Amino acid sequence: MTHKRPANYHTRQGQGILNYMKSLGNNHVTVNQIVRHFEDTEEDIGQTTIYRHLERLAAEGKIRKYLLDDKSACYQYIDNERVCREHFHMKCEICGDLIHLDCDFLNKIERHLLRKHNFQLDMLKTVFYGTCKKCLTGV
Repeated sequence: MTHKRPANYHTRQGQGILNYMKSLGNNHVTVNQIVRHFEDTEEDIGQTTIYRHLERLAAEGKIRKYLLDDKSACYQYIDNERVCREHFHMKCEICGDLIHLDCDFLNKIERHLLRKHNFQLDMLKTVFYGTCKKCLTGV
């Protein structure tokens, strides 16, 4: 007989993942970074368990999942719903960092697209790819 867990079912591992996400503030993190964190703390949480809990937390609206390309995603704790709806993101193709991009010029482009072309740009899904300053300068 199969028992289905209630939607609000919480485990020690799930709470540990949520607490880690909260500790990051508005910073983004990949599954591999989460796995490394729990390996470093010697907490036994496997990658499959992490994926399962991240999907549940995203479905509950506690974290946001960003699809960066066909094979990768990153996650962010939601402490203020408007935080990532008001800016774009940049992804470094070398180190994988996802950077918040507050830019008046791009905001003007977004408004222009809506007014002149009747096209609403989705800031949550708009990611610019390139190389961050840290990777460009080796610092």
